[in-house]
Amino acid sequence: MDELRGAYTYFLDNQSAFGEALVEHLRLSLTALAIALLICVPLGVWAAKRRVVAQSVINIANALRVVPSLAVLFLALPYLGIGFRPSLIALTVLACPPILINTYAGFRSVDRAVIEAAYGMGMAAPQVLRAVEFPLALPVLVAGVRIATIEVIASASLAAYIAGGGLGEFIQRGFAVNNLGITLAGTIPIALLALLADALLAGVQRAASVSAR
Repeated sequence: MDELRGAYTYFLDNQSAFGEALVEHLRLSLTALAIALLICVPLGVWAAKRRVVAQSVINIANALRVVPSLAVLFLALPYLGIGFRPSLIALTVLACPPILINTYAGFRSVDRAVIEAAYGMGMAAPQVLRAVEFPLALPVLVAGVRIATIEVIASASLAAYIAGGGLGEFIQRGFAVNNLGITLAGTIPIALLALLADALLAGVQRAASVSAR
């Protein structure tokens, strides 16, 4: 309880700094997720329609999935230096595998008979993709975005170790002075952000599942 009280007191005494760190954390996380979506959704759709290359793409995604985000941060350090950019690259790499794999799985799970029926109605390929395949694949795709979002929000705390900013600065500061209260002042908001994002995306996933039926 003393540690929680200390975390609360520290938060009250540093509200302005917390506000800035929260904005940095969200900017870093949301930018990484946006880039991952722009890259991996088209790539996942493309792989789902090309079985020859699909396995290679998925194997690469699975290989990236086992690389810790901290390792990516320090691998980028000699080439990109410190700050926002290497942190963004590391988080984007972290976000890509679940989005890519679930996009691929979602589009591969669409019943071929439904697609053929759409073509039989005279719909062109872009129309089938937009009006038939995408809505049916969306629940699985959103599940991948949900996983990626939680991982990115949690891992963005590591950006502080290479001057990338965010709420992780308070965790780093707490470790540096061996003060659990300060560490919790950074950890608790990150956990709450992850839980909030998970709840919101769970709602989106349920809505997508209902509309896909």
